[in-house]
Amino acid sequence: MDPLAPFRLDGRVALLTGASSGIGNRMARVLAAAGANVVVAARRVDRLQALADEVGPTVIPMACDVSDDADLGRLVDAATERLGPIDVLVNNAGIGHPTPAEIESPEQFRDIVGVNLNAVFVLSQLVGRQMLERQTGVIVNVASVLGLVASGQIPQASYVASKHGVVGITKELAAQWARKGIRVNALAPGWFPSEMTTDLLDTDQGVNWVRRKTPMGRAGEAHELDGALLFLASDASSFVTGQVLFVDGGWTAV
Repeated sequence: MDPLAPFRLDGRVALLTGASSGIGNRMARVLAAAGANVVVAARRVDRLQALADEVGPTVIPMACDVSDDADLGRLVDAATERLGPIDVLVNNAGIGHPTPAEIESPEQFRDIVGVNLNAVFVLSQLVGRQMLERQTGVIVNVASVLGLVASGQIPQASYVASKHGVVGITKELAAQWARKGIRVNALAPGWFPSEMTTDLLDTDQGVNWVRRKTPMGRAGEAHELDGALLFLASDASSFVTGQVLFVDGGWTAV
């Protein structure tokens, strides 16, 4: 008996969006280290190539703008042609621009919801059709603590709405596809270092705010999402679907 064996992804094909920096970059490394062949997608293909050069041939970079439905279709076709059917989809791409609700433009709201939520549905649908044919597959959507609670002091109505939507679409797809061999769950990080949190976590004021608000008294470290990602992406969570796994230092517990 090897209790760690179910966490392995040997021989599986994973597709990961938003892999050019931050959490996505780390996720690509973790999936590859667990044995998966990982198609990494983002707009900044030069960063993806640097990642592939560093990790090795199990990481395959592909340019994609997730806000473009046609581009998502091309991504799925190219990934499948290159590696075969997709076993694990990780919808990680996301954007956010904190802006008070009273001045946030409808255009910005639509753009953020388009990347953070619409793309999750479109890509899940495209990959889900493959998985339905095979009666097997795993989808992991990256939500946020702000998919459960309000942001408030960092006003960003569009981001909060989109991440609440990610939680909702996770539960709905899980319910629709549960008896068809597909599991759908969400990973909800708290405050972690990334491009999106640079303005907050690079200042003493921001760091102190996170420390005060988080029961564990600090922001997360990159490696602290590794286990949660592998749990949801692998057979270790074979009887888990429609769930949101918060990795937040207790942020949503109070």
